[in-house]
Amino acid sequence: MRDWRKVQTIGIAACSGPGAALCYETITAECGELFGSHHHPEIVLHSFSFGEYCLLLEKGDWATIAALLSESCTKLDSMGADFVICPDNTVHEAMDHADLEARLPWLHIAEVVAREAHARGFRRLAILGTSYLMEGPVYPGKLEPFGIESRMPNPDERKDINSLIFDRLVFNVVTEKDRSALLAVIQRLRDEHQCDAVVLGCTELPLILNNEVSPLPTLDSTRLLARAAITRAVNP
Repeated sequence: MRDWRKVQTIGIAACSGPGAALCYETITAECGELFGSHHHPEIVLHSFSFGEYCLLLEKGDWATIAALLSESCTKLDSMGADFVICPDNTVHEAMDHADLEARLPWLHIAEVVAREAHARGFRRLAILGTSYLMEGPVYPGKLEPFGIESRMPNPDERKDINSLIFDRLVFNVVTEKDRSALLAVIQRLRDEHQCDAVVLGCTELPLILNNEVSPLPTLDSTRLLARAAITRAVNP
């Protein structure tokens, strides 16, 4: 067994509560074989108000989002973090607007997902997430180097999924009606676009979707990021 005191400290730059909580929970729950029952690496977390991120997203103010993430990084550095993860897919677009690795290295959530998709042999991914994420550059930019294509829902579907995320999932509200609507979108992307897996590209989507119900294999960005953080902590 490894000594949890002798591995790197994980810093979490949190945005929404459920996404950050699931990421934290995954790290703490999946380290038993490495460190012994109930042990895990040291974790430090910082979060500005999620509402502030939401207001900035509505304005398209990526520079200020980047500044918030940079300040989170500074605070995490002061608390002893060795590297940073952010369990929020959408705000990763801000990494193109500032050098967020100036103080500490980051694990990019879409790159983690891209590497997993490549390892599993997927060639065309359905991307689900906020409208900002689905219509933005975060996933295409990380998938293309691996030769992986991406497809997104149609405009009406994107609008409905965005509303589902911001109006219900971030408050831990899950309904069967919403789940059925998401499954219908995934089914259509499989049938019409020959997608062979679906990216749960919002860290709240695992609250409502998983491999047991999805018509396509799921790539759970939240848990994949958490597992990558464990690996990085042990093997920097």
